[in-house]
Amino acid sequence: MAAVLVTLLVLCLSGPSEAFVSDGGGASTHVSITRTALLQKVTDTCRAVVEASGHEFKPTGHSPEELVRACLGPTATGEVSGAKFHSALREIYVQNGLVDRDFVNIAPHHFNSERFMEGRSLIMEGMASIKANVGKENFQAARETLGRVLHTLQDFYSHSNWVELGNREPYINLIRPDLPLENLADVDTATCSDCSIGTCPNTILPNIIKEKKLTSGYMGISSNAKPKGKCSHGGAADLTTSTIPRGGISKDERRSDNIALHTAAVNTSTAASLQLLEDIRLAAGDKDFLRMIGIARSSVLCFVIDTTLSMKEDIDEAKAVVNGIIDVKKGTQDEPSEYILVPFNDPEFGPMVRTTDPDIMKSEISKLRAKGGGDLPEMCLSGLQLALTGAPPSSQIYVFTDATAKDIALKDTIDALIRSTKSTVSYFMTQPGSRRRRSIGAASFNDYKDLALASGGQVIEVAKNQLPQATEVILDTSTSALVTVLQRARNPGKQETFPFMLDESLKNITIYITGTSITFTLTNPAGVSQSHSEASGNLGTIQTVGNLRRIRLNADMQTGTWQININSNQPYTLKVTGQSIITFIYDFVEAFGGPHPGYAVISGRPQAGQPVNLLLSVIARKGPSSMTVGEVGLVTVSGPESVSNGKTTDMGNGDILLTIDKVPEGEFVVMLKGTDKESNSLFQRQSTTSMSVSKVNIQVIVDSSVEPGETLSLPFSVITQGSGGEYQVNARNDKKLAMTYPPSLSLKTGQYSNATLTMKPPADTLSGTDITLTIEVKSSSGADSNYAVLRISVVQKITDFTPPLCQMVSVLADDCPADVSQCSPFQWELSANITDGNGTGIVKILKRQGDGSLSYSSLSAPIVQANYNASCCSQIVEFVAVDEVGNVGKCYHSIVRSGGPPALTVSMSLWLCLLISAFMSALH
Repeated sequence: MAAVLVTLLVLCLSGPSEAFVSDGGGASTHVSITRTALLQKVTDTCRAVVEASGHEFKPTGHSPEELVRACLGPTATGEVSGAKFHSALREIYVQNGLVDRDFVNIAPHHFNSERFMEGRSLIMEGMASIKANVGKENFQAARETLGRVLHTLQDFYSHSNWVELGNREPYINLIRPDLPLENLADVDTATCSDCSIGTCPNTILPNIIKEKKLTSGYMGISSNAKPKGKCSHGGAADLTTSTIPRGGISKDERRSDNIALHTAAVNTSTAASLQLLEDIRLAAGDKDFLRMIGIARSSVLCFVIDTTLSMKEDIDEAKAVVNGIIDVKKGTQDEPSEYILVPFNDPEFGPMVRTTDPDIMKSEISKLRAKGGGDLPEMCLSGLQLALTGAPPSSQIYVFTDATAKDIALKDTIDALIRSTKSTVSYFMTQPGSRRRRSIGAASFNDYKDLALASGGQVIEVAKNQLPQATEVILDTSTSALVTVLQRARNPGKQETFPFMLDESLKNITIYITGTSITFTLTNPAGVSQSHSEASGNLGTIQTVGNLRRIRLNADMQTGTWQININSNQPYTLKVTGQSIITFIYDFVEAFGGPHPGYAVISGRPQAGQPVNLLLSVIARKGPSSMTVGEVGLVTVSGPESVSNGKTTDMGNGDILLTIDKVPEGEFVVMLKGTDKESNSLFQRQSTTSMSVSKVNIQVIVDSSVEPGETLSLPFSVITQGSGGEYQVNARNDKKLAMTYPPSLSLKTGQYSNATLTMKPPADTLSGTDITLTIEVKSSSGADSNYAVLRISVVQKITDFTPPLCQMVSVLADDCPADVSQCSPFQWELSANITDGNGTGIVKILKRQGDGSLSYSSLSAPIVQANYNASCCSQIVEFVAVDEVGNVGKCYHSIVRSGGPPALTVSMSLWLCLLISAFMSALH
């Protein structure tokens, strides 16, 4: 029954499968194949993790949200948000689709034109990069590469004649570089017959079928030329289709003439995707595999702390906050999934400490000491840059400082990183006392306010002795399911009434107001009010500390439309938050054409002067079927409020495409309203990160990783629809690598200007290092600007393709009775030697099956001795060895008897796969 439920779960989540196209609406097989494989592998991994902890894996339904809850929920209480999981899946799907835009005419990325060796090289390079990135916990870079690699792998089954040759299982050699690609048709071998009508059931020549020759269709985007007698890809975009032999062998689309072949290609590419994911899972381990796919509690605790002499009290308070959160939230769903610490001083900043172990975080923050700093501003933005590039997207980042930024030149870069990562930055600014301060250039505390406002964060200004009360905000926001209901800012201040809607799913609702000389009145749907002067009233409790008013609503709050009237002639901000699993994720996207059209995520600001598109996913309690979307639009945060509603298009699987013709002027956020069917209540949610449009556009593509010590050349193009002239170019990376690029470009309206950026990671850069590069372009007046944020992986060239080898030494199972019901008093044991042929070294050995105990000798020894002991009731053992570069070897042994005397079977696989055909040897 469990297997049946899981199969139903995956089928319900997978969506339709009709065409190998990008995520452009309707049926999208590249997306649905990837979704099916990912959700199946996540389900398998979650089950293994949950059952290993002694619990039963029991998803309550078929939605991704319920899968996350079943995976994380058994050992903790509280709300579980599926936002990270949805975001991770979205990143993979988007990168998968971008292969059809960025590499549309590059044959190896699609296994077109018989480019099999090059296509496999792309897969192998990608897998090496993924494993290296996961090893360095650079999960976003790993996801982006995974999406591209899966696209290329999936295209093999649609674009080649693999299924026409009768194969219904994946070609394991594509992910096994130690195995050759065999029986490839050479360039002079004719492979197809002519199809005058363009769509024939199977045009592969009989001798090619008989000889099992592997070929693929030639694709011509700009030319109809192809070698004589060769198959075409086919379709309207392929110009070679009209060159004899006409037609095409692509199984991208389901047509009446190729239903069986298309279905076989879909099924086989799904199985191949599962093989690749399983290999990555084994190399990464279950915990890090799930973190890569976004199965983690949403809360990340990230501190950026000024360690200069005047900050002693602040550092002590930060230590108390960290220790308090770790102790209070341990064992709940609000326990942070990750801890990040970045100290900064002058002129030093960093290093960044990143860990999942709360005890390590306690230890590291306890080492902070206030020292030095002189009388100058500090390297605050440099420390924040490390946090923004190291923390997962959508993180809450808390900065402690009492000084302005010495490195104010980084402000535009920080602004770009905030908008790109959608992370929220809040500042705790304390009075510096007698310490002298002087600004550098235009640096001031207003710079922090600008960045906090762009991120949806707050600037909390308090005296040092008030800091313990102010940091309660961190406890509020360190939650697995934090949502924003409303956020507004007014500068200059004025009297205004702000309505907002509270629904039944919201818990721990808190209202924050920052500013001075403020009065306010809060009113619930029944008309009951509470003013700023009532510290404890009918609606909640009010705490005032420094410039912050923190209003915590009572637990029995009434649902419906509330309002708060604020009066002040000074600048102020308003934010309403709560805890709920009902939320949404979004990306600004642009459409692209070509043979397989779709939508690409915009790295920078959307284009001004044209409709803006957003791709949204609404996350409800039991998936998209448990809610109804109402209004979706863009809302200004500051100044006179302006709302631009748009047209929504259902893209399937809970995704919505929002098209807005008229975009508000200035900074705006996304506002969504809908109905929760579970409680039949209206809900309201808002994004936190502000965005604006730009007439400048930057086009840049990272098509591969870079080797340590090698130069990376990165072409990019810039265009403006505004006034032409000189535009400043600035590029920065978080590893402080030297770069060359033109400091300015002369732009003409509507014409691209091309340039190239180069960088060279040092030869000793560790494999798996992730470089975050920001390119900014600004008009000479500073009135218009845009940015692009890119991730570049540094990966050492892989020369070791040989998996670890397993050799069985002995099996002692003679005492195990033939009658399994009598097994409990008896034990069996196994001994094996594990070696790594190419010498990069075995780094870990993991048990995959079996209830017994596995032990092994030192991993640094040339031969690792593994020993396994188990009850005779546990009759199968499987363990894997992973070497330094991620090659996986497997040992498998079964003492299961089948209708006769005991049969000892030991199978060893050089590479883990899903099929028994992948096992390399068997010992009897």
